[in-house]
Amino acid sequence: MPVRIEVCVDSAVGTWAVERTGADRAELCGALIVGGLTPSIGTVLAAVSRVERIGVQVLIRPRDGDFVFSPTEIDVMLADIERVQRETAGAAVDVGFVIGALTDRFEIDRAVTAELATACGAAPITFHRAFDLTENLDRSLDALIDLGITRVLTGGGVQRALEGAPTLARLVERAAGRIVVMPGGSVRPDNAAALVAATGASELHFRPVTPERNLRPPHRAEVRMSSRHAPDEDHREVTSEPMISEMLAAVAPLTPEPPSRV
Repeated sequence: MPVRIEVCVDSAVGTWAVERTGADRAELCGALIVGGLTPSIGTVLAAVSRVERIGVQVLIRPRDGDFVFSPTEIDVMLADIERVQRETAGAAVDVGFVIGALTDRFEIDRAVTAELATACGAAPITFHRAFDLTENLDRSLDALIDLGITRVLTGGGVQRALEGAPTLARLVERAAGRIVVMPGGSVRPDNAAALVAATGASELHFRPVTPERNLRPPHRAEVRMSSRHAPDEDHREVTSEPMISEMLAAVAPLTPEPPSRV
């Protein structure tokens, strides 16, 4: 079975790029500058309206910061899930969800995750990289399996997935097909083959972006539209179709196998 590629995007246009290039799935987010937030319902509807092949996983995260959510924030997430389900009921493709919640002891919040998963119904569910913040990844993986989560996005407890390859290999083996362990974190076309070989992963997640210059008026350069803590406003990042194509070419000859023990 070939390696499946999920592409992280933050726009309807980015989602359409995933469809055109031949990748398998899009993770649709907003505000990737803070690690991703729930995209607007308009973005979701526009994205889904012009795809016929790929899966679309919608991130459900009401704010930036930690992953310990208040009752109000949980209600917001449940409402977002319900709205996305209702508005995309006639979609031509599978629309799933990306969720995650932790306790203040850095464990999977089973109660909140179960509530969110129940709201998602039969839709595919990914637990996002909050997983990597938990104290014991093996125990956290077991919790997600018990909760019936479809896949987990993880760097193996570190920022860069390739550096976490030994842990990822252990998680893939522990999962034993009961949940998909999907490496993510600085995954690129030039390291994809090594990552698959080292981990036995059958899916990879990456964010291919290129800078695009913003249109700015020739006056009032001192006036900012964003926080002074944000990057400069001269450019924004957009999804790179050539990078997606490069990734697909890199994984095309690969067939995941159990990682070798050394």
